[in-house]
Amino acid sequence: MRSFSTIAFGIFLYFFTLNALAVTAAESENAKAEYLFEQFFAEQVSLSPMYQAQLGRKTHYGEWDDISPAADELARRLTADQLRRLQQLDASLLNPANQLNLTLLQRDLQQQLDHYQWRDYNYPVNQMFGLHAGVVSFLINTHRIDTISDARAYISRLEGIEPLFAQLISNLMRRAENGIIAPEFVYPYVISDSENILHGKPFSDNGESPLWRDFTGKLETLKLPQEEKSQLLEDARNALLSRVQPAYNRLIQALQQLHSQADQRSGAWKFPQGQDFYNDKLKAVTTTALTAPQIHQLGLQEVARIQTDMRKLLRELDYDGSLAAFFSELKSDNRFYYPDSQSGRDQYLADTRAIIHSIQSKLPELFGHIPQAELKVKAVEAFREKSAGKAFYQSPAEDGSRPGIYYVNLHDLAAMPKYQMEALAYHEALPGHHMQIAIAQELDQLPEFRRHSHYTAYVEGWGLYAERVPKELGFYSDPYSDFGRLSFELWRSIRLVVDTGIHHYRWSREQAIDYFLKNSPMTRADATREVERYIVMPGQATAYKVGMEKILSLRARAQQALGNRFELKQFHDVVLGGGALPLDVLRQRVEQWVRSVNDAANSPRN
Repeated sequence: MRSFSTIAFGIFLYFFTLNALAVTAAESENAKAEYLFEQFFAEQVSLSPMYQAQLGRKTHYGEWDDISPAADELARRLTADQLRRLQQLDASLLNPANQLNLTLLQRDLQQQLDHYQWRDYNYPVNQMFGLHAGVVSFLINTHRIDTISDARAYISRLEGIEPLFAQLISNLMRRAENGIIAPEFVYPYVISDSENILHGKPFSDNGESPLWRDFTGKLETLKLPQEEKSQLLEDARNALLSRVQPAYNRLIQALQQLHSQADQRSGAWKFPQGQDFYNDKLKAVTTTALTAPQIHQLGLQEVARIQTDMRKLLRELDYDGSLAAFFSELKSDNRFYYPDSQSGRDQYLADTRAIIHSIQSKLPELFGHIPQAELKVKAVEAFREKSAGKAFYQSPAEDGSRPGIYYVNLHDLAAMPKYQMEALAYHEALPGHHMQIAIAQELDQLPEFRRHSHYTAYVEGWGLYAERVPKELGFYSDPYSDFGRLSFELWRSIRLVVDTGIHHYRWSREQAIDYFLKNSPMTRADATREVERYIVMPGQATAYKVGMEKILSLRARAQQALGNRFELKQFHDVVLGGGALPLDVLRQRVEQWVRSVNDAANSPRN
């Protein structure tokens, strides 16, 4: 009997020890994985002083990013090394949350390596973005001056524009040698934007330049002896005149040279291996396997469907004319537009803020998690308003030192009709980009790389979905505003047709503009800006509608599976509660939630 007890105890001790060792091994592997997740994000961020500042950090505060080919290679080697280190983890020992973190990070790193071959397949200077305007926007909107050290860092960045632009010009010329030159329409925009930076003091007497106005305004808020302020102002003036002005003049000269070499061809197909590049771009942007022809066909179907919905709405408005005639009337009826004056611009901003305030008070009805980050509405700055898009969002700093900013472009009020104001505000601000991005930054249970992830189909798909959500709260009470909502969804569906038309089917710029004009209420100027955007950002515009369709289909499937157990507030919290995700991973997350709700309902305790 004693012998049997001894043996039994020994067996028990053996398995207990094995289990304890397994638990210890799992804890160790999870701790190792969590350390790597945070370490890898820190390593990537360390390569970019500009991203550090966007996060609200003041490390390397007087520096710009290194954009040389050597820096690209350094980033590639770091990415490859990080992927190698991740592959040494034993995924079987990780908990489900860390298994997902590992999968996402491996996927991101592998995609970066796969796309390294396309690193020059872009236009570093274009009407949508580029360092020619980006350095000024960065200094104005991101570089805070809270101390004298911050002011000196600002001056250091002014001085650093010269070597930064030398790298930029080198990158532009290298691309040109390989046949990658922006279409000719780009150059008047970017040359004009660059020249605008040099207008006003200290470069000329006609007002103040954007950088001088920004620096002097920020310096004024510092409590410093006048002698120190005077010295800082003199140093900034010298940097602007001796470093910034020559740098911009050389950039303008380079852009003029490229303009003389540019042609009218618009699509990515014109690049060496351009079709392969575009196919890879579509996969990366949509996080799906949808091909260009499939995306094109989806766009055609959605354009037809939405136009049918628009015709139904016209009957509610007792309008007997055709949809095309209604489009024409919308463009010409002054009651739908603000006056082209400063008072009109001020009223647009005031009305936009009122729209956001109204929806903000209703959000708890459909969302459990309301972000804490502050949101501001601003007009796009004058120096870049002629080339910038009609609206966009800048995320807040992670430490709360900078609010989220919803920018509206009020340069051409004819492109900003009243009937589209609601949809635009919901997309860019609440419950759109500000809500999604600010919530992601507040998800402390996620590793930092996931709090700052950006999957375009998810982010823009949510933005487009967010245009529809307020209708469920009683907004869009004005049928013209509801028509504006439909016009925005139509606009994003047209993008599927036009983006693939340009880059896959070799449509010309004019052909794409004509499609817009025939199928939407857009003005020619607005349609032109849109088409020119798709030309310089291949594939990006397809993400909106593809992402929205996925979110809507997941919602419909969840409603069908859960029946009366479906709660829209919970669905929204599930979609937003994991940060930005590839669409296939978002599907898995929603399906897991559906199973958990059904399991809880079928539990014996219920």
